[in-house]
Formats: sequence, C-alpha cells, structure tokens
Amino acid sequence: MKLTMTALAALLCAAPALAQTNVTVYGIVDAGAVSERGGPEGNVTKISSGVASGSRLGFRGKEDLGNGMAVVFALENGFLGDTGALGQGGLLFGRQAMVGLTSRAGSLTVGRQYTPYYRTLKDVADPFAAVSLAGRSGNIMTLNTRTDNMVQYGSPTIAGLRAEVAYAVGEVADDSSKNRTMSGSIGYTRAALRVQGAYHRVDNATGTDAVRNTLLAASYKFKRLTAHLAHARNAGLAGADSRDTLAGVSVPVGPHTVMLSHIHHEDRTLLGRDARQWGLGYFYSLSKRTDLYAAYAIISNENNAGFTVGNATERGTGDRAANLGIRHTF
Repeated sequence: MKLTMTALAALLCAAPALAQTNVTVYGIVDAGAVSERGGPEGNVTKISSGVASGSRLGFRGKEDLGNGMAVVFALENGFLGDTGALGQGGLLFGRQAMVGLTSRAGSLTVGRQYTPYYRTLKDVADPFAAVSLAGRSGNIMTLNTRTDNMVQYGSPTIAGLRAEVAYAVGEVADDSSKNRTMSGSIGYTRAALRVQGAYHRVDNATGTDAVRNTLLAASYKFKRLTAHLAHARNAGLAGADSRDTLAGVSVPVGPHTVMLSHIHHEDRTLLGRDARQWGLGYFYSLSKRTDLYAAYAIISNENNAGFTVGNATERGTGDRAANLGIRHTF
C-alpha cells in the first residue's frame, strides 16, 4: 500500500510536466471619473470601472502538439474595479471562454468569443481602437461584440488576405435557424493600408426575421497619423433600416496620442431618427503598462433618436460625457 501511494504521488507530480501548457496570466485594471450630461433624470458624476478598457483578469494557454499544430484556450473574466463585482451580468468568464486548435491551415475555436464583425469595427474602423472612451463607435454603431456557442475558423494570411467565418447555434430543438448567429470577415493588409469587410446576422427567436449588419472599413498609416473610414448598412427587425458612416484619425506623438472621430447615423425609416457624434480623446503613456486618459463626446439626436454617450463598460445616460482616468495592464 505504501508503495502504491508513493507511485501515485510520483505520477501526479509528473502529470503536469507531461502535459505542460504555456499559460499567460494577464489583465487590465481601469478606473476613472465619468461626467454625463443631458440625461432624462439629470446630470450624473461618478467613479466607474473600465472606462477606456474593461477591467479584466485572463488566462491564455497554448500546448504545442508538433508539426505546426497546437491547442489554444482563453478564459477571460470581466470585473468592476470600483466595486469588485463581476462584469458581463455576473458571468465568471464573461469576456471570453474558448478552446481550439491552430495549425498552418488556420485556427478553429469553440466557445464564447469575439465576432469577426466586432474585430473589424474595433481593429480597423475605429480610431479609438485600443480604448472605448466617450468617443467610441459603439455609442451609435452596432458592435456585435461576442457570442456564446460559437464555432469560428480563421484562415492563415496569404498574400495579405485573411478571412474569418463564425457560426453560433441557437440551441432550439425544433428549428436550427432560431436564435442562430452567423458572422464573417475578409481583409487585406499591405504596408500601411488595411481594408476589411464584415457581415453579421442574428436570427430572431422564431426564425422568421433577422438583424443584419454589413461593414466596410479601412485604415491607412501616414507618417504622422492614422486615418480611419468606415460605412455600415443595418437591416433590423420589422423593416428597420439605417446607415452609419465613420471618419476619424489617431495621432501619436511620443507618449501622447490624440484621437478624433465623427459618426453620422442615417435612419432610413419614416421616423427619421438621425444622429451625429463627435468624439475627442487623449492618452498619455506613463510607461509601457500605465496610461492616463481624457475624453469628451457629444451626440446630436434628431426626432428623439435616443443615442447616449457611453464608454467601454457603460451605455451612458446622456448625450454628452467627459472621462478622466487611469489604466494599468499586466
């Protein structure tokens, strides 16, 4: 019995070495002051978490299987730095929870993941790409951020071209089209130019209608600034129809970065609920891991359009908002 227990203990100690995975622990702690104006219940001044980037604690892992193939996973928790509460409605890993395989043929992942549409908007279209301050595109444009039960394939980059396709099952017993999500993107990168298109569709609970978003985005890095341009077409439930156009720049100068964007929302229904947003942001890097930030945005709503100025973790309450805070990554 003593020999058996000794052998078992040796096996347990050796098991992690036999199946060792390269795991990275990372995160962001972000907190700042938010001042919102023009809301229906009056002005609001508060301390918020995740103003520029959602506060998070994450684990990324990769196990090399040989011949260019590897297992990858990501578990990312969102939390509120001002109160310590869980984010994303209380989910433990509400930001990401996925596992999959990568090889020379691309990647295949399963779980709760960011959609190809969201990455196109965030990484190519929006000059507030690294942050989601008051001027973020998501105040007006549809984000389609992340989806549960998603299977996603990403191709390798060939001659500057790369594609992603994703399908999330609705898990409805009698009809696979109910509550399903389909998303995809294709992009081209060459030197300073990046152009990418994306499509996203979410079918409703009865499988009789769907929300559809189509996006074309481009960015170009000049010597002193990066220019961004995007146009989206949105077809909603019950005949909703709109267009969004974004133009902006980001200007890095040493530790300073200034971001400016303008978004025009055109409502093509008889309601005519158009809107325009101007956003201005500023970042100062204290180090490679710590930033100070400030931002201001204003939205002009027509015919009770109702868009509000939010940030990375909040939708906002009014048509004007200012942010001031600090972000640390680890």
